[in-house]
Amino acid sequence: MIPTPPQADSLDQTHDSARRQTLKMAMGAVGAGYALAALPLMAQTLQTTPATGLVAGKVEIPAADRSIPGYRAAPASGSAFATVLVLPEIFGLHEYIQDVCRRFARAGYMAVAIDPFVRQGDPMAIADIGKLLADIINQVPDAQVMSDLDAAARWAAANGGDAKQLAVTGFCWGGRQTWLYAAHNPAVRAGIAWYGRLVGPTSALQPRHPIDVVDKISGPVLGLYGGADTGIPQDTVERMIAALGQGSAAARASQFVIYPDAPHAFHADYRPSYREGAARDGWSRTLAWLAAQGLKPQGAAEK
Repeated sequence: MIPTPPQADSLDQTHDSARRQTLKMAMGAVGAGYALAALPLMAQTLQTTPATGLVAGKVEIPAADRSIPGYRAAPASGSAFATVLVLPEIFGLHEYIQDVCRRFARAGYMAVAIDPFVRQGDPMAIADIGKLLADIINQVPDAQVMSDLDAAARWAAANGGDAKQLAVTGFCWGGRQTWLYAAHNPAVRAGIAWYGRLVGPTSALQPRHPIDVVDKISGPVLGLYGGADTGIPQDTVERMIAALGQGSAAARASQFVIYPDAPHAFHADYRPSYREGAARDGWSRTLAWLAAQGLKPQGAAEK
């Protein structure tokens, strides 16, 4: 249930000039508020995956009460693509998440990311993390996210995706929602949760957590977690594993991979938490997981 990969290589700290260049890029690409919020965490230049050979760009997705912003990337040739819904971190639909969509597209999938915070506010406009959490992130109802993901799945199916080949993935905040959506939508065939919270106090906006919905999981979930993640204690991972063993057939087929020395956000290549070895291994396992669950890539772009 918990394969432990070899210790991931840590990246050296970049020089101050690289930090300044990264800040300049981020401010130009995604807004000063986002850049200021992320600056204390930034140590890597944003990875850029080219859109050559892809159809990629911002889209508008009709949701239950309004149109919501999204980002779509898919191979330029082909049809009925296996579809991956992508959920962001607390910073929203910024360049890193868009780049992840292009990475999926270059591997032969349609990827559709949503902006789950559009009704509550713009995370990229708030520099203070505490205020961001209090004013926007913690005000988002889980039910709203599930409904928006349903809308994104419908949009994808109407715009070149295959409704019978649906997966979901997310990072941090989005990792928690990945587990929830795998239990919400019976059409989900696979999930990949990157360091998403598994347990916690409940509220009207967050009535259940992943550990509470294991009996409803419809598509097996691959959990990619860091052993050095101080925000997600390993005992909560162990509790989730035990719960999965008592859940649905898909829950019992779910797996965890723990990277012993990796911290939280080890896939985020614009932050010093990035661990290249763990990130690359997790990405390889992600693509293998999708294929193992029957989501077939096609029309992969040349790298």
